Amino acid sequence: MTRTDSRLLNSSQTQKQTQNQTGAGRRFDALAALFDPTTFRHIERLGISPGRRCWEVGAYGASVATWLAKKVGPTGRVLVTDTDTSRVALAARPPIEVRRHDVGTEPLPAERFDIVHARHVLVHLPDHAPALQSMVKALRPGGHLLVEDTDPALQPLLCPDEHGPAQELANRLRKAFRALLAERGADLSYGRSLPRLMREAGLHKVEAEVHFPLASPACAELETATVQEVRAHLVAAGLATDEEIDRHLMNVASGEMDLATAPMISAWGRKE
Repeated sequence: MTRTDSRLLNSSQTQKQTQNQTGAGRRFDALAALFDPTTFRHIERLGISPGRRCWEVGAYGASVATWLAKKVGPTGRVLVTDTDTSRVALAARPPIEVRRHDVGTEPLPAERFDIVHARHVLVHLPDHAPALQSMVKALRPGGHLLVEDTDPALQPLLCPDEHGPAQELANRLRKAFRALLAERGADLSYGRSLPRLMREAGLHKVEAEVHFPLASPACAELETATVQEVRAHLVAAGLATDEEIDRHLMNVASGEMDLATAPMISAWGRKE
């Protein structure tokens, strides 16, 4: 390989990484728009006030961490952990601390917390149990755990109102995407088991609620970013063609389809 070839290859790789990061950023922004209000409402109900100590598991974006930081103030603490912390690195200033950590395999933080929260984290882990146990152990007596995960199998359609070719194509591509997730080890029916698993982990006063966005501009933004991110995988697996994906993205951009996200189940409980 010549030096010029090497520079071109490195430039292509950098461009691809930038595109992937941009797509992931759009997806996380859409998820925040769709689900932050629900998350904030639940945390408010559990009791968030100045001086509280919080552990945010999963650094998909800074929106939850910065909201928590405003609520707990300078006397509180917000620990944000993930195996990849690049998306929240800029938020790492008191009372926020950002730390690289794998909740499923590494020892839990030494301190104890009033609130532990994880959203769209456990469903992607090959073994949920150790991560859930770690979060429960990290609670102080009287502390609360809030876990929020999607359950794609509970409502598998992108277009619940399937009344035409565009909706049929959308639902077929959503089925293909779910096949990719299942192949990668995602448990597509994990969300519904959260209340039972939290009781089995020793939590008390366990409750749960389902949030199911439909026909929101953020749903369209999330779908576009997601499809663009997994496009090559769908084509390589023979689950869709480039022509079908282009047509679907045009249909989404038209704004004439009522798109849904997978239902998000929020479950919470208290440690006695």
